[in-house]
Amino acid sequence: MPTLNTVLDEVMKLDYESTETLLEIIRKRQIEKRRDEIARNARTAKKNFAKGKLKAMTADELIKELSQKKQS
Repeated sequence: MPTLNTVLDEVMKLDYESTETLLEIIRKRQIEKRRDEIARNARTAKKNFAKGKLKAMTADELIKELSQKKQS
């Protein structure tokens, strides 16, 4: 597998427009990767909620609980 420096060296050999296109592709893939991660986290949370491992609460209740845990 190429090192990061090797990849960067190759990218620097590209013309400006190709570099911009590459950056746009990377940005879009990062966005998709993050969306996939959020979806996985949501599925896990739903499963845990269904199993009774999580309880429903308002945002204010959650903030209060987190604040209390932080102070402990």
